[in-house]
Amino acid sequence: MRRNHDETPRRNHSPAFTAKVALAAIRGDQTLAELAEPFGAHPNQIKQWKDQLLAGMTDVFEGGVKKAAAPRVRCHRAACENRAIDPGE
Repeated sequence: MRRNHDETPRRNHSPAFTAKVALAAIRGDQTLAELAEPFGAHPNQIKQWKDQLLAGMTDVFEGGVKKAAAPRVRCHRAACENRAIDPGE
């Protein structure tokens, strides 16, 4: 489905924001519709985030302490050393 240029552009929410909204939904102090206005998200989206958080909560407690993932991007110098290239090039 193509978006109309007059519509609001699609927003990308940070993981911290989605977690904050999902936790507010789990608390249950307000309905999804009541949460939608201050957070600027559709109630259906909030429901999806809430469901995702609930589904992933068990992962936090499984398998003990997990090692931190290796960084995906190495610094330029380390990459050059592995390829035997002068970093000044």
